[in-house]
Amino acid sequence: MVEIIGAYQVSLITTMGISVILALSLNLITGFCGQISLGHAAFIGAGAYGAAMLTTAGWPFAAGLAAGTAIAAVLGLVVGLASLRVRHDFLAITTMGVGFLFLGVVRQQEWLGGEMGISSIPDAGLGKGGYMVLVVLIAAAIALFSVHLKRSWMGYAFDAIADDEDTARMVGVDAARYKLTAFAMGTGLAGLGGGLYAHDVKFIAPDSFGFIESITILSMVVIGGIGPVWGVIVAAAVLSVLPFWFQFIEEYKLLLYGGLLFAVMRFSPGGLAGFVAGFVAKHKRRRAAAP
Repeated sequence: MVEIIGAYQVSLITTMGISVILALSLNLITGFCGQISLGHAAFIGAGAYGAAMLTTAGWPFAAGLAAGTAIAAVLGLVVGLASLRVRHDFLAITTMGVGFLFLGVVRQQEWLGGEMGISSIPDAGLGKGGYMVLVVLIAAAIALFSVHLKRSWMGYAFDAIADDEDTARMVGVDAARYKLTAFAMGTGLAGLGGGLYAHDVKFIAPDSFGFIESITILSMVVIGGIGPVWGVIVAAAVLSVLPFWFQFIEEYKLLLYGGLLFAVMRFSPGGLAGFVAGFVAKHKRRRAAAP
């Protein structure tokens, strides 16, 4: 596989796939259920550290990845339980605090690597090309799952909670249960993406999962269009590879993302997906009005 498309392209596609997984994981929480999270990097880090520590200790790759995913999901469930009584800005602040708390813990605990992080993380034993295929398949499976979930009864319940939680409760939607479900699923998938990231780069440190990373993933969701799966996929794929294509962007990434977020909120609040949907609707109206 590497010989066919080249090592650079393999690395690029792997990065895109992991970014898509992370963006879709946040979209389940913020896009589907309307729960704002500014500490998503903490759950990514929990999965990465969990998988890295276990595989470094001799666990098989699949077992370590599954355990990291479970650790992140449990952490998300705990945060969800603690956040049931807060909404909107207060929920955002709470999740942001979780992100800072995670960084404080991993920096202070030597058994987690401290400031030096964890190095020499074993690979999956699939080769670069095989690992790329695995990441792409997982990203595709999560995308299909997201589409199916959006169209299911649970998806309708998520939509009701996102639109008006109080009204949803009045018509019989168990908002607490669905919010916890969204947190557990979204953070579990974030942990899965974190584990894949750890075994791709083979080195992780606290700075890899700071507040900036949370904002980066949130930017992908907002720019793609909060909710629609395809918009999030496109935004995550493009924004993740821009630093590869234009090296100077890496130094100005926050400025770029901030500018894009401002432009989206000002000119197209629905993001890329909303812009395309509006364009298509306008085109259909023009065709229908044409003689």
